[in-house]
This record gives sequence, structure tokens and C-alpha cells, in this order.
Amino acid sequence: MIERLRELLENVKEGNLSVDDAMEKLKSLPYEDIDFAKIDHLRTIIKGFPEVIFSQGKTPQQVVIIMENLLEKNNRVIATRASLEVFDNVKKRIPDAVYNETARIITVLREEINKKGKIVVACAGTADLPVAEEASITAEIMGSYVDKIYDIGVSGLHRLLSNLERFYSANAVVVVAGMEGALASVVGGLIPRPIIAVPTSVGYGANFNGLSALLTMLNSCVPGVAVVNIDNGFGAGYLANMINLMVEDKK
Repeated sequence: MIERLRELLENVKEGNLSVDDAMEKLKSLPYEDIDFAKIDHLRTIIKGFPEVIFSQGKTPQQVVIIMENLLEKNNRVIATRASLEVFDNVKKRIPDAVYNETARIITVLREEINKKGKIVVACAGTADLPVAEEASITAEIMGSYVDKIYDIGVSGLHRLLSNLERFYSANAVVVVAGMEGALASVVGGLIPRPIIAVPTSVGYGANFNGLSALLTMLNSCVPGVAVVNIDNGFGAGYLANMINLMVEDKK
């Protein structure tokens, strides 16, 4: 925020910006009130990435308006949990929007991403792909290189062991699993990297829509395993990216 204020002041001093225009820009610096939403423009300054749009529960038109407002000040914007209907509406107004149907994420990228470091996103089974892809796309657009290792659940442990070297070169690892959610503990016991475990709602009745996987991961005896909410691929990808970039920035 301080840097943004300095930039505005310099532009006024150099005659590139009028005082009235500078004051107008300052009004929307913390957030912009558009009646049904308060767009947090300060998020970019604090977190290094714009506010992410959670589309579920919003109308297609609301998502479009929020995304257009964010794009006025940012070159990278994403909307999570977006339906095809939402994307169709966004595409009409924002032609360069891209949709990943598996992850249910809309992305708009208007600058080149200089991807740093490495994150591994692993999932137990193909049914976990929507959550794993949500984590992968989130981390990628935020600036991390992502290595995807899918369908390596504990029912066929040799599939995990044959890919073990790929885990060692990562700064952080996201492990996505449903059913009993054991994969996070197994991976955590084999590699010296921080693990972000994501329980999914995939599983039979006693899975309780992801509760069994959540409890397994929370009760893991393996140190260095953190757990996000059920199906929260976005949260895992965001955190993994933060860890990865912190490591890379210190090199």
C-alpha cells in the first residue's frame, strides 16, 4: 500500500496525474464497493495476488462484474467453483477467459508467468482429480511450477514408490485423497518436505462425504503434515505456492 501511495504521489509531482484523478484512485485502493460486493484491491498488495472469486452461490452476472473490476487493476485473475453457465457469461464479456472444466476454474492471464521452484500435487485416484486440478491451477497461476503425480493411491503402493524421486525435488507437496485418506501419511513418512493434505468427499457411505479422510489426515502421526478443509484444493494450492515462493526468494 505504501508503494502504491508513493507511485501516485510521484505521478502527481511529474504531472502525469491530476490531483483529482489521484484522489479518485485512492478511493478504491483499500476496496471498491459495488453494492453486492466489496472488491478487495488491497489483497494484491498484501498477498501478492488479487482477490480470488468464489463463484459458487453467485449469479453469472455477479461473477462477470467482479472479474471485470478486478481486471481493471490486475493482469491475473481467477474464479473458482465456476459452472459452465458462469463461464459462458464470462466469455461473452471477457474473450480471453479460459475454463478448466475438471477444476471448475476460470482464469484470465494477461502477463507472462515466471514460474519458480517446484510443487508436487499428488492424488490418490482419478476421482480426486477435480480437487487436485484446482490445487495445481491455483499454484501455477500464482507463480509456481507444478509437477502432477496422479492416481498413486495406497492400494497400489508401488505406483507411489516408483515416483518417489520427483517428490524430493519439490519445496512443498500437496496430497489429495478421499476414501480413508491414508496417502498423506504415507507420503509424509517417506519425504522430508512439508505436506499439505486435502481430504476429498470421494468415497462410500462410511466416508461421510470426506469426514473419514479429514479425520485420518488430522490424526496423522507423521510430523510436517498440515490439513485443509474437505475438497479445498484452492486453499492447498495457495498455501503450497506461498511456501514454494518463500523458499525460492531466499535462494
